[in-house]
Amino acid sequence: MLTEDQVSKLFPQFEAPLVEKIAESGALKTFQKDDFLMKTGQHFRNIILIVSGLVKVYREDDQGNEFLMYYLAPGQACSLSMICASRFQASQLMAKAESDVEVLAIPLQKMDEWMTTYKSWYYFVLENYRARFDDLLETIDHVAFRNMDERLVFYLKRYKDKHNTNEVRQSITEIASELNSSREVISRLLKKLSERGLVKMQRDFIEIVDLQKVI
Repeated sequence: MLTEDQVSKLFPQFEAPLVEKIAESGALKTFQKDDFLMKTGQHFRNIILIVSGLVKVYREDDQGNEFLMYYLAPGQACSLSMICASRFQASQLMAKAESDVEVLAIPLQKMDEWMTTYKSWYYFVLENYRARFDDLLETIDHVAFRNMDERLVFYLKRYKDKHNTNEVRQSITEIASELNSSREVISRLLKKLSERGLVKMQRDFIEIVDLQKVI
C-alpha cells in the first residue's frame, strides 16, 4: 500500500481526509511490461489509479487487430474502470502495460461514497472523463479526417510525448496494426519521412529526429 505522503504527491489535488482514505483502502498492484490490466469482456471490481509506468488502452477486433485509443500515465485514472465498475458492465477495451506499471486498486463501493463526500474526488472523476473524451476526439479526428501519412506522424508524436523518448520501439507491423493499415503502407511512409530527415530507421527502433518540420 502507499503512504499518505506518496498518495498526496501523486494526487496533490486531494484533500487530506481523502488522501487518508485512499491510503487505507487502496491496494498496490504491479504489472510487468506487456501484462494485461484488463481485457475485453472483463468485469471490474476495482477502480484503477495509475501510480507509475504507462498503460496503453486500445480496441481489438475479432482478428486481433489493434486500434490505439489513448495512454494512461501516473496520476491519472482509468475512466473505463470507473464507468464499467459503477454500472456492472464488461469492458469493451483492452489495457496493456507499456512498461512496468504500478496501480492503486480502489474498491468499487468507495467511488459513489467519495463522490458525495469529497469535492476533490468528484472533480477528479469528471476531469478524467473529460480528458479521456478529448483523447478519443483527437484520435477520431485523425482517423476520420486525416490521411495515413498525417495519422502516422500523429502516432509518432504521441508515442514520443507519452513515452518521453525519441526511440519508437514498436515494429512496423505493430504500428500498422494500431493504425489499422498494412505493413507495406507504413513502411513506405516511414521511408518518406526518413528521406526528409524527420526520422531515422535504426536496426531495433525508429529514431524521431524532428517531426516539427512536418506541415
